[in-house]
Parts: sequence; structure tokens; C-alpha cells
Amino acid sequence: MGEAIRFYFDFSSPYSYFASIQIDEIGARFGREVEWKPIMIGTAFKASGNRPLVDQPLKGDYSRHDWERMARMLAVPYRFPDRFPVPALAPSRAFWWLNGQDKALARRYAGAVFNAYFAENRDISEVAVATELAGRLGIDAGALEAAIQDPVWKQRLKDETDAAIAVGVFGAPFFVVDGEGFWGADRLGMIEAWLKRGGW
Repeated sequence: MGEAIRFYFDFSSPYSYFASIQIDEIGARFGREVEWKPIMIGTAFKASGNRPLVDQPLKGDYSRHDWERMARMLAVPYRFPDRFPVPALAPSRAFWWLNGQDKALARRYAGAVFNAYFAENRDISEVAVATELAGRLGIDAGALEAAIQDPVWKQRLKDETDAAIAVGVFGAPFFVVDGEGFWGADRLGMIEAWLKRGGW
């Protein structure tokens, strides 16, 4: 098995949602583990001088259309959230807490968060929503809520974001494969080619 694929994402990113549905299967096909890494995309935007796509002329309208189109292509539920974007601090901290105990469960939780935001129009920035989603998966909601407020997991999310920026992450989703950076859900085909050919 080769080096793990690092998958950097933000729960408030539609392209991260679409990538999350595909990346594990791609990794499995090539015998690669995928390390899921939620970060604070707003901090990365500040570091790169970027801003959300919906706030940019022309790109905003294109992106909204593209998200609808990508959802149809992948045949996955999607609706543009009423509140967008949102700071995904609560579920991101919760993910890191869970990931330290059970990576598979942390990924199921991540999937539930993405679905809640992009299919159910739930405000995932709310701690109550983050804990309710945990309860659905049999996770101790009280313990998860405590973790969200714990300085340890607040700092962990900050540290992971800083570490991501340090390796060149400026948007989401962002993948690092064999030391090579790939930005965007539309780079998944390129990642597959890289894995198949062993790079170039």
C-alpha cells in the first residue's frame, strides 16, 4: 500500500461534499488509505487572498449552476442551503475528536454532516445540529458536545488548518497524493490517472 491520500475539506464546501462521496472508492481501488482532514476554509482564504465563489462576480452564478449539475451527474441529493456559507467549527471539532477514537465512525459522521447541510438544508454551524447528527449514529451526544467546547479540539482544528496552509492548501477540496497537490473535485480524474500511472 502506498502513501495515504490526504483529503482536506470544509463541511460548508459543495465541492467538498461531492468529493467526499467519491474519494474513498478511488483510494480503495488503488490500495490507498484516505486521511480525511476538515479545516477552516475561511482561514485558508485569508492566507491566499481568496473569497467564497458565491461572492465573486460571474463565478458565483456559474458555481451555483455547476453544483446543481454535478449533483445530477453523481445522482446524489443536493439543494443549495438557505444559509451559505456557514462556519463549520462545531462538526469539524467533533470530527477530530471522533477520528481519534474510530476513523470509520468519524467518516460516517462526516457523511451525515454533509448530507444534513446539502440535502436537508440544516444549519450545521449550530452545536445542536452537530450533536443531533451524532445521536443518530449512536454516538454519545453529550460527550461530543463537550468535545466541541473543549479547548483541546478547538486547538486541534486550528493546528490542522495551519498545517494544511503550510503544505499549500488554499481551497477545498484539496488533495495531497505522493506529495503532489490537487485542488478541486474536478481533479479526481487526474488523481486516478496519477495513481494508475504512478505519477509523471
